[in-house]
Amino acid sequence: MPTHRIAWMMRLKPGNEALYKQRHDEIWPEMLAEMQAGGIRTFSIYRHGLDLFAYMERTNPPDPADKPSATAWRWWEMMAPLMDTHPDFSPVQYPLEEMFHFSPRSIAED
Repeated sequence: MPTHRIAWMMRLKPGNEALYKQRHDEIWPEMLAEMQAGGIRTFSIYRHGLDLFAYMERTNPPDPADKPSATAWRWWEMMAPLMDTHPDFSPVQYPLEEMFHFSPRSIAED
């Protein structure tokens, strides 16, 4: 089964680094269940200063027609004071282009 890798950047507002980390340490179980049900295999967020780098692997590509769930909207609303967001509370995301990838299993698949 192919893996779809997606990466993007986001930005925290100054002074919110610890609270952002705490909220993710305490992420809602229903949020994790939705991510797993949506085909997300792995999802990581890294921080450098106020910049956030998010990386996701999923079993299917994201469908632009899919709307975020009520749980996702509640999460975004809770996180909005901590980071750059759009007026609807969705995070401002800067998509990143993959320039290189290495995986020993990808060699075996070719």
